[in-house]
Amino acid sequence: MASNTTAPPQAGRPGSGLTAPVTAGVVAAVVGFSSSFVVVLAGLTAVGATPAQASSGVAALCVAQALGMFWLSGRHRVPVSLAWSTPGAALLASTGAIAGGWPAAVGAFVVTGLLVLLTALVPALGDLVARIPPSLARAMLAGVLLPLCIEPATALVTSPLLVGPVVLTWLVLVRLTPRWAVPAALAVAFAVVVVAGEGVHAADLAPTLALTLPAWSVPALVGVALPLYVVTMASQNVPGVAVMNGLGYRVPWRESLGVTGLGTVLAAPFGGHAVNLAAITAAMSAGPEAGEDRERRWVAPVAAGVTYAVLAVGCSALTTLVAAAPDGVVQAAAGLALLGTLASSLTGALAAHEDHLPAAVCLVVAASGVVVGGIGAGFWALVAGLVVRAVLRAGRPST
Repeated sequence: MASNTTAPPQAGRPGSGLTAPVTAGVVAAVVGFSSSFVVVLAGLTAVGATPAQASSGVAALCVAQALGMFWLSGRHRVPVSLAWSTPGAALLASTGAIAGGWPAAVGAFVVTGLLVLLTALVPALGDLVARIPPSLARAMLAGVLLPLCIEPATALVTSPLLVGPVVLTWLVLVRLTPRWAVPAALAVAFAVVVVAGEGVHAADLAPTLALTLPAWSVPALVGVALPLYVVTMASQNVPGVAVMNGLGYRVPWRESLGVTGLGTVLAAPFGGHAVNLAAITAAMSAGPEAGEDRERRWVAPVAAGVTYAVLAVGCSALTTLVAAAPDGVVQAAAGLALLGTLASSLTGALAAHEDHLPAAVCLVVAASGVVVGGIGAGFWALVAGLVVRAVLRAGRPST
């Protein structure tokens, strides 16, 4: 059954045409893509992808998001927006090389999608994820993001002439028009690449898809699939629903999980790591910017889907520019893109006073990048935080 908005329709009011939702959808897609695609490239490359495979992964995610938005928004007439998991990509970037290489990473992506599908079919699994203290989930994400967010500072010191314009652009626009601060900083970074980077070959600009047969290893499943699933659910899907509820829309929850889980499974062999509900760009496609007629805002995610399909064609060219960049330039842009997420993660990690110490332990373990038994720091951070939390609460009456 199609979902309906909880607020009364406002058809016929000024601005109820299609121009506003189409424009909002295009802007949401451009901002969402440009603000984080370098983070996704960094994450995929860190776990073993070649530039061609990383480019393929970004393109596959764009297509999966587009198809999912076409289905959900068109079927339910609700502005449901999808995105790739930027926190998940940051997790991959901090994880680094894994046992089994890129095929094992692809296998972990498949399992992540299957876990999301299973959550749609078995609500108890979602309840289990919900039992992870939000403070620890946020602390793990903050620890994962911290090394990446340090990049602008270190790159500015080592290459001030190249990185300085990127940081300055971000600083000026974050004051004047925050939405465009990161895209503009990235545009400046690409300008630096053109001026100071290595040569770009025309053959590398053609769009490609690279198929990889998945492989499975215990370290990849425990160290990549499980943390990626937790981060995607806790940092993207749940906030995405909250944003939509705040705007007066009811998300078809189980169907959305089914669509994003299936999208992740299908995109994984081409290098895509995770598709999920959007949070930030959801507000752009479902809020007042998408028009006064609430009944027509579902057009915005459809327009965003078309835009993502177009952007998928240019992924190889953008990846080539990133590969040609002088060291530190693109990393600085990626770090700037994640500062807002880091700030909100730190706030959430320290929201519960009684969990300050477990959250701090979780954060520092995640930031350490330690690998034990081939399993990355994201998993061990949650384990460490839960252990400290259990020790501190031992013998206390439950509340």
